Amino acid sequence: MKEIHEIDQLVSFLEREDHLIDCVVQGLDLGEVEVDWSKVKLSGSVFLGCRFPSLSFQERLREGGALIFPRLPRIPYNPYRPTLYTRDELTEGWSRESDCSLDWQIYEHFVNHGRHKPNLLESLCQRLHDHAIDDGLSDLLEGRIEEDGPKKVVAIMGGHGTSRKDPYFRKVVEVSRDLTRLGYFIASGGGPGIMEAANLGAWISNAPDEFLDRALDELGKASVYSDDGFHETAATVRRWHPQGASSLAIPTWFYGHEPSNQFSTYIAKYFSNGLREDGLLAIAKYGVVYAPGSAGTTQEIFMDAAQNHYGTFDFISPMIFLGEERYGPETGLFETLERLAKGRQYEEMLGLTDDPQEVVRWIGTKEPKRFGRDQAES
Repeated sequence: MKEIHEIDQLVSFLEREDHLIDCVVQGLDLGEVEVDWSKVKLSGSVFLGCRFPSLSFQERLREGGALIFPRLPRIPYNPYRPTLYTRDELTEGWSRESDCSLDWQIYEHFVNHGRHKPNLLESLCQRLHDHAIDDGLSDLLEGRIEEDGPKKVVAIMGGHGTSRKDPYFRKVVEVSRDLTRLGYFIASGGGPGIMEAANLGAWISNAPDEFLDRALDELGKASVYSDDGFHETAATVRRWHPQGASSLAIPTWFYGHEPSNQFSTYIAKYFSNGLREDGLLAIAKYGVVYAPGSAGTTQEIFMDAAQNHYGTFDFISPMIFLGEERYGPETGLFETLERLAKGRQYEEMLGLTDDPQEVVRWIGTKEPKRFGRDQAES
């Protein structure tokens, strides 16, 4: 089905065609469109959350074979949104003194209207919203937004509480920066700590190498997200380097107490943490880098291993661990994975190092490979 998200796109399409058969029109104000609708064939068309000039106009569309999903009242988010979020959209209205941002309004609504047990309508709205985010994410990763072809996604995972002064914060920035320069597209969970380091590295990949020290010195003035000045120091770094390279953040309102970091270009924010975590790992076809983290990172490791073990998404993707002490003797996680992978395709897709350059080199030599169906039986 063809998707139409903009007025100009709709007008130009109808100038070429005389129909919207099997088209999805999403979030548009149709009162702004000067079209002779009596001549437009509508069989199989779908209108998601559009504005209509009148009830009789809606009825005319339905009589022509259109399916209309109505706008839903009294919610601070658009369940039919056609695009991913941007940093400016989510943070508009935030100040050090008060937070009136869209991000906070949605989170507050989420908490007060069934974070765990939403009513039927609220649950439906959340699912429609997360489906719309899935759709926007596909547009980005398949090359329809930046029009540069499919993205070679590498995800970077690790602790949300990692200080900006921690050695692994810098290591992750270096990994992300250098992978971006090689043409990979960085994705993170969108929060602070290691996630911020991942998006920061991508952002400054088109800056001179010496800019890294300057950026880290500034960010170190507020080293964890609970420190005063955490947002302001990030804004300063962006002001010094305003045209950073793009990357992706995939956060969730389920963890609304954490601010989304300011260095991602695209934000795919979900209500469902389960969809968000599984999806982030699934899109990282070119590999996942694991910096030191705690229980959440450990959960992601085994979710990723299960995807590789059973070929859930038809490809085996590299898993590289940045933290020899953390993933070696401290937790035994790497040895456990090696035993689990013994004799399977992803046995050769596991790596462990403390060297950022080795991570970059390793990702570059481990192309994703198609899952062999014989593996699923063993």
